[in-house]
Amino acid sequence: MKNNSFHSISFEFTGRFLPPVYILVFVIGLVANGWGLKYLLHNWKKLKIINVFVLNLGLADILYLLTLPFLVVYYFMDRNWIFGDAFCKITRFCFNLNLYGSIGFLTCISVYRYLAIVHPMRVMGRITLTHSVRISVMVWFLVSIQSLPDMFYSKTFGNNIEQCFDTTSDSYVDDYLKYSLGWTLTGFCIPLLITLGCYGHVIVVLCSTNTTDKVLKQRCLKLLFILILLFSVCYIPYHVLKNLNLWSRVLQNQKICRKWSNGVYIARQISRGLVCINSALNPLVYLHGNEDIPAQLRQLLQHARQMFIRVPVAQTADEIQQEIGF
Repeated sequence: MKNNSFHSISFEFTGRFLPPVYILVFVIGLVANGWGLKYLLHNWKKLKIINVFVLNLGLADILYLLTLPFLVVYYFMDRNWIFGDAFCKITRFCFNLNLYGSIGFLTCISVYRYLAIVHPMRVMGRITLTHSVRISVMVWFLVSIQSLPDMFYSKTFGNNIEQCFDTTSDSYVDDYLKYSLGWTLTGFCIPLLITLGCYGHVIVVLCSTNTTDKVLKQRCLKLLFILILLFSVCYIPYHVLKNLNLWSRVLQNQKICRKWSNGVYIARQISRGLVCINSALNPLVYLHGNEDIPAQLRQLLQHARQMFIRVPVAQTADEIQQEIGF
């Protein structure tokens, strides 16, 4: 049923919402990922198999975080892209590499945990550091192949003001929706099912075995919580609302307007802000995957606390000495 009374879309909401989120994620993500990568590189000789995936996860985050200042400028200039069509495509390509690379490496971490806990005797000595490096290269390759077609869609549009689309212009939105649905299936749904299957089996094994170390159970449950948090907050809303918003745009091209179009658009922009937060949340995997890092954090906090405690004591001692006449 067609409806010719189109409802206005609140495009200005994007310019108000995304820049503060990008700035916050840029600062927190750069500090957290930089510190995590520095730790991994400093302890390169002690690098474990799972840390190779964590290292690549951090590199994917850094790659995307470096593009955020350009997007902040874009929205502060009222969605006027001044950096050219090629760099617009590169910026969006880096986002896709980060998003689906993060999903891929989190899936690798989940599979590795599953094998190490459920089938320890079968994989003992068979999975080496070289294997994890090869798997990481394969993840980068597959994610690049999936993301490459996105660069062939039109990303910029406008005469006086040139926009930089995160999907594509209205002229190609019909084809892009089909591509996006296939991309969602292969790049998100399948890894999600693998991750849930691995950790579901791990939890069953840990809960049914009384001999399992309690610390190991707690670590696995914590990592499962982190992954559920990442997928629930960052990834699931983004993919659902992305495809729903594309469908809304397809209907608008057909002169069919729905009352929910504006609500879907606003929710879609919120999901874009949430999905970029994964670059700031991914360092939680650093904290969980390395036993030394939480200990270092506790030492730093304890040292800082002691410094704050000592300052007023020193000032009081000086005042006493002045009163006595020293």
